[in-house]
Amino acid sequence: MRRFWILAILMAAAGGLVVSLTTAQPRGGFQHPLMAAFDADRDGAISAKEIEGASAALKKLDRNSDGKLARDEVFRAGGRPPRGGGGRRPQPGGSIDFSSAPAGKDEAEKKILAVLKEMDGERRGMMNVPVEDGRLLRLLAETIGAKHIVEIGTSNGYSGIWQCLALRTTGGKLTTFEIDERRAGLARKNFKRAGVEKLVTLVFGDAHKEVSKVTDPVDLLFLDADKTGYIDYLEKLLPKVRPGGLIVAHNMNRRQADAKFVKAITTDPKLETLFLHMQGAGVSVTMKKR
Repeated sequence: MRRFWILAILMAAAGGLVVSLTTAQPRGGFQHPLMAAFDADRDGAISAKEIEGASAALKKLDRNSDGKLARDEVFRAGGRPPRGGGGRRPQPGGSIDFSSAPAGKDEAEKKILAVLKEMDGERRGMMNVPVEDGRLLRLLAETIGAKHIVEIGTSNGYSGIWQCLALRTTGGKLTTFEIDERRAGLARKNFKRAGVEKLVTLVFGDAHKEVSKVTDPVDLLFLDADKTGYIDYLEKLLPKVRPGGLIVAHNMNRRQADAKFVKAITTDPKLETLFLHMQGAGVSVTMKKR
């Protein structure tokens, strides 16, 4: 019973922080890492002095100052990683920054990246993919050595230019479909602005009708148009996707994804699908098995 009072005191001292704790105490000390963290002298009990310092200690652990302690913060407090964390303790020197920025390998790539950066500031009303999703498209296309990419939903050409970064090295081409005339016009200007217009065939019109004109094998199919139309695009173009080719669909989240399309790419034994949560938009990557 005394341990429950200690827990209540610690919670109050934390100034409103929400912490989920297990109060069981085995022989030799506390089981929960957060309780163990306050047992400075490791005597299996928390003294009044240790309780007094609880507020400042807990607030220090709340690294993002959201009034809650995440699971990793709780385990860090006890000096051990959460289960499944590989058994390693955090190394000294602070947290690791996993962010990265694209860097141009040559002058042509630097020029394209500069145009993409400018376009990133002009995305209002264009429904462009986030930067990281564009980088993913480039990475996938270049990794598989794509010779032919088909894109449904050109918008102003932003995602297409990311893919052209790969195609200029693979010797490939992009066939992209756009139903809005104004956006199609902007895309043509942006392709020329980035110097990739020779790699692109832009088809203006309803892609549901126009995709029947695609005759060459497709290495990568990128879907970023009407979400309920994804299933139709898949059915019409999957036979043209080469074995080992990819189908990448954007906005694959609970609010926007179409259930029929999700079922199609996750139940067909000839396909292998992973869902990636890129900047909250959601991306599915499906491989057509060899």
